[in-house]
Amino acid sequence: MMQTRRIWGKPAKVSDPAILSAQYFYNLTIAPLSPSLELELKHLLQAHDDQSKPTDEEGRNECVQVFHVLPRGGTTSPWSSKAQSILETCDLPCERIVRGIRYAMKKLVDQELYYDRMTESVVSPSSIDHIVWQEKGKVDEQFDLADIAQVNQRLGLALDESEIEYLISGTKQAGKARMTPAELMMFAQVNSEHCRHKTFNARFVIDGKEKPSTLFGMIKNTHKASSKGTLSAYKDNAAVIQAPSPAKGQVAVRDGAYSWANVPTHTVLKVETHNHPTGVAPYPGAATGSGGEIRDEGSVGQGSRPKAGLSGFMTSHLMLPEFTHEWEIEQKAPHLASPLQIMLEAPLGAANYNNEFGRCALAGFFRTFSAKRPDGEGADGGYLKPMMLAGGIGTIRDSHIEKLPLQAGDKIAVLGGPGMLIGIGGGAASSVSHGTSSKDLDFASVQRENAEMERRCQGVIDACTCLHDGNPILSIHDVGAGGLSNAIPEIVEGTGCLVDLDKIPVADVGMTPMQIWCNESQERYVIATRKPEELEQICEREKCPMAIVGTVTSDNRLVV
Repeated sequence: MMQTRRIWGKPAKVSDPAILSAQYFYNLTIAPLSPSLELELKHLLQAHDDQSKPTDEEGRNECVQVFHVLPRGGTTSPWSSKAQSILETCDLPCERIVRGIRYAMKKLVDQELYYDRMTESVVSPSSIDHIVWQEKGKVDEQFDLADIAQVNQRLGLALDESEIEYLISGTKQAGKARMTPAELMMFAQVNSEHCRHKTFNARFVIDGKEKPSTLFGMIKNTHKASSKGTLSAYKDNAAVIQAPSPAKGQVAVRDGAYSWANVPTHTVLKVETHNHPTGVAPYPGAATGSGGEIRDEGSVGQGSRPKAGLSGFMTSHLMLPEFTHEWEIEQKAPHLASPLQIMLEAPLGAANYNNEFGRCALAGFFRTFSAKRPDGEGADGGYLKPMMLAGGIGTIRDSHIEKLPLQAGDKIAVLGGPGMLIGIGGGAASSVSHGTSSKDLDFASVQRENAEMERRCQGVIDACTCLHDGNPILSIHDVGAGGLSNAIPEIVEGTGCLVDLDKIPVADVGMTPMQIWCNESQERYVIATRKPEELEQICEREKCPMAIVGTVTSDNRLVV
């Protein structure tokens, strides 16, 4: 039987003169241990006895403020997932481990200076257990159709009046008078600018004349005019072009043994933007931007492999302290990162994710631009909404370029980390005017990175594709904007699916159905397979979490 415990760790290294003491502590859900395993646990954590008190120094000095810093409620930090894996490898069965820091201060301080709001929370001693050990979530309450506009505003879903009217009309036609938050959030994500590219697919009328092509039509025209060498474009997570010398040596696995085979292999290309998260929180935003592009690059057809990447950033003028110029124009939306902060932090976030995943980032750029209108009327020009460009190249075997059709009875698996209370409404948040949403909604819509978990997922994909025709992956999609509420409908399009929400792994049992279905937790893929047992064996070998969450049907309905 699992039990919850708190163990005090070693002092944290700090140099702030306002800090009297700072000490790590660990909250665990772990099985009862023998004396020898207890010693091993404390040795690994460099921890003390459960009842140990933080330093006695506080009794001899004046301590005026105490607070605890923990990972944000409903999330699992990369440190926690790695630590849990290490403990399990050492035969220390652990359901969850959370690391925090206890600060004792010599004077009253602004607590926001001592934690990262994107990934951490400050809590009082009496609130620690409530934050770390959440109670089971409640079922989402339905709301009347007349309240959709109000809920849309509260959740920052970016639905306009015509979309709300369409949603109300469609719901009434289905014989319903009420909706659940999960239904509304799912509609908002899949219908967002981020997912549907409504502006790029819109008809443009300029000076009374309708243009013959949409913006997307202009982009696709190059492929339409000259598609030689293009094997896949505008229909999958990345494009595929024919390699100059397609036959390359590749690892193959037959009957559990590795071999070397000349396999026709082609080039995967991908470039995408990741603007909103980078503008809100440059380091984690750019990190998840690179991570999202890597997942796209690895989820083409029946599985592909990322090789090298790039990252670029575009902001308004930097306004360097004590080095500003007369021609510079200061542009920054409220409660969002400054251009200088983006320049200093975002490239590091992108580079660190690439490095930790194990992919080299070979190229990048940084560009600034701001301008005032000559007539002084209307909005100024420039990159008021910062932009991040993430891209890369990879490889894919010729026989794996196309996704295979699904049949009733095929299984839908979620590969990767658990769902968390992060990235709720990210697709919609990236679709609203920059800086117009609330501070809390901006922070809630940004994801967190865990490159080590994504590396495990890619290890599973690589192992599957090495099986050539025995690849257990029929089709694969990465989990991005809209979370599973977008990825699962994508992979079962044209068939149908029965999804069991209780089978979806989550880091916080307090999550509601809407949060489980729509969160955008990173490092996850959705896989359709006809060989779930074989896929499970590969995941176990790669130490990659996997869960069968649904079954394909043939009625063209999605039932959750």
